Amino acid sequence: MSKVAVNLRVKGLVQGVGFRPFVYRIALVAGIKGWVNNDNLGVSIVAEGNADAVAQFKSALVNELPAAAYIAEIQEERVEIQNFESFNILQSNNHSDEVTEVSPDIAVCEDCLRDMRAQSHRIAYPFINCTNCGPRFTIIRALPYDRHQTTMDVFEMCDTCRSEYEAVTDRRFHAQPVACNHCGPTYQIHGHDVTSSDIAKVVSIWLDEGKIIALKGLGGFHLLCDATNNVAVTTLRQRKNREGKPMAVMMLSTEAAEQYFFMSGEERSTLTSWRRPIVLLRNKHSLAQSVSNGMNTTGIVLPYMPFHYQLFENLKTPAIVLTSGNFSDEPVVIDNALAKSDLGSIADHFVSYNRAIHNRADDSVVMVVAEKERMIRRSRAYVPASIAIQIPTEGIFAAGAELVNTFAIGKGSTAILSQHIGDLKNAPTFEFYQESIGRFSSLFRFTPSLVACDLHPDYMSSAFAEKMNIPLEYVQHHHAHIAACMAEHKLDRKVIGIAFDGTGLGDDGTIWGGEFFVCDLSAYERKYYFDPVPLPGGDRVTEEPWRTAVSYLYKYLGPTVFDQELAFLYDIPKEKIQLLLQAIDKGLNCPLSSGAGRLFDAVAALTGICTHSSFHAEAPMRLEAAIVKDCKSKYLFDIEDKRITFMKLFYLILKDMRNGITQDVISAKFHNTMLAVMLTVSRKLKAETGINSVVLSGGSFQNRYLLENALHMFQEQGFEVYAHEKVPSNDGGIALGQMAVAAKRRAEKQSN
Repeated sequence: MSKVAVNLRVKGLVQGVGFRPFVYRIALVAGIKGWVNNDNLGVSIVAEGNADAVAQFKSALVNELPAAAYIAEIQEERVEIQNFESFNILQSNNHSDEVTEVSPDIAVCEDCLRDMRAQSHRIAYPFINCTNCGPRFTIIRALPYDRHQTTMDVFEMCDTCRSEYEAVTDRRFHAQPVACNHCGPTYQIHGHDVTSSDIAKVVSIWLDEGKIIALKGLGGFHLLCDATNNVAVTTLRQRKNREGKPMAVMMLSTEAAEQYFFMSGEERSTLTSWRRPIVLLRNKHSLAQSVSNGMNTTGIVLPYMPFHYQLFENLKTPAIVLTSGNFSDEPVVIDNALAKSDLGSIADHFVSYNRAIHNRADDSVVMVVAEKERMIRRSRAYVPASIAIQIPTEGIFAAGAELVNTFAIGKGSTAILSQHIGDLKNAPTFEFYQESIGRFSSLFRFTPSLVACDLHPDYMSSAFAEKMNIPLEYVQHHHAHIAACMAEHKLDRKVIGIAFDGTGLGDDGTIWGGEFFVCDLSAYERKYYFDPVPLPGGDRVTEEPWRTAVSYLYKYLGPTVFDQELAFLYDIPKEKIQLLLQAIDKGLNCPLSSGAGRLFDAVAALTGICTHSSFHAEAPMRLEAAIVKDCKSKYLFDIEDKRITFMKLFYLILKDMRNGITQDVISAKFHNTMLAVMLTVSRKLKAETGINSVVLSGGSFQNRYLLENALHMFQEQGFEVYAHEKVPSNDGGIALGQMAVAAKRRAEKQSN
């Protein structure tokens, strides 16, 4: 059979994931000669052999990938036969501003855990890694991904590690963070002279004693305590100023987690994947009451660093709280000295190591709905993997939203989203935002030529975008929500967009958030929307949902409704309520809002489930947690012109309350009403436009009950329905939508 030679240009996540050694191995198996190398474009391969061997090699290249790798594109061309005598891995090249994917951080693999007990130079070594696992994004400074471009550059490899690093057939061949007990990073306990091998034992003893530990993780510090010790968890809440928000918990295995939580097959797979995100599981039995604080789900994560496994070898408790090392709303701390000063009032002991974190990254959070992983917070182990959107994005910077911010940069026809940034109104978070933009721009060789931002003039992200002094594309908040979901599903046609959200500036200057659009990526029509209500006190309603409940009752049932006893207002002075009604009448600091989030707030407050919120979206979360199973009843609503009105809903809720109907039933009936609204309006829009595709986005679709039932309902009724998977439905996905809208509009202008 005649010999052939091909040059394969492979793009995707193919650096830092053991791809070149994998290529080398399959080349040997297939009898291929030639070479493979890294550059900032991806991986190049020259494969020479008979036609069957080359075909076998190409098939293995696609079908036998390392766990963390993926191929986005393979470009192939025939090249001249050079009669290579062997197959070799060549040195990395660096020759343009085009870039390849950067690997996210990868949980420690089973092979390394075995080596930690067997290899003499790595016995109990807490930074063990190989080409298939370990830190990546959090330590990288520049491309190509080589050791001198990472924060491992200060650690000189010992002869043993060097020999492994240079041996093509070794699992640690070109594993950039490779190290051992003789040459790598080390842990230390501040203020305590404890040998390296005893640190995990000492920390475990402290945790079992009820102490709070600050521990340096992959992307920043964590705060740890015994999750079965309510005093310890409550103390951590008080010290951290995190009164109500549920805390994540680490457990050793899915078997341990199943003792306390319900778990589906898909949830098990997600928990044990190489990404090791926090997965929201439904509670079965309680840990400490203060962990979930009345919610019916808990965020569970399995160990992903070697040190985590060492802790569980010594711990008596089956579960530890693992929460971000920061004060509420501030970025996670990454610097050792800052951790000591900033977390000094929280932690009893500090455990750090001497390798720098270059890119901070909180733990990612997901839930599984309709057997698919749904992103809630996209950060460690997902970032900076790109999202292909099939429209040229080169040079577009998307500034993102104000809350739970992420930004995005455009490369080729992809969007590269940042890690979770947070609330930009917080000064340290805004500094983190600016720092991360600079680092992404440097790492991915990005020069902006177009910027997309939110319509809201007071968003810090919009102000930042405006100061860039380059062409600017404003994108309405809820159009960006729908566009984000469209982009990740590669939709480029008109759809029915349902955006249920808390806050976003509308074209008319009011606050939107209960929206039914007919839209494509470049434009939208607002067809139907929730009846706007005044928000007395403006932003204060998010902390005091009772205010929104008062506004809804006043709007629909008039002032006499307050003559009756309303339990949710028992603690509110009547004079304060009267002042609130006067402010509504006069329009004083009472912006109009159609936000679905505010409607959820109002019902949560009215039923007494949550009248005051201690963290973002607490009221809707507690309302969802209260739902009784197997209730099919619902309330009534009306559609008046374009407005969806809820006078009947509030009248019937009050009637149910007077008749002694419990909160859990009322919550279920309310959620079922929201489902009925979605289906009724979508049917109307389908009849008006012929569009059969429904796209769901906005923070309200983090509600598992709402999303799961909406997906089932629309599918059952013959609609094509799309919901988020790769990016959050909350404002953490806004940047992707801004990117898609700006890219589409630019493409349309260029074609005209």
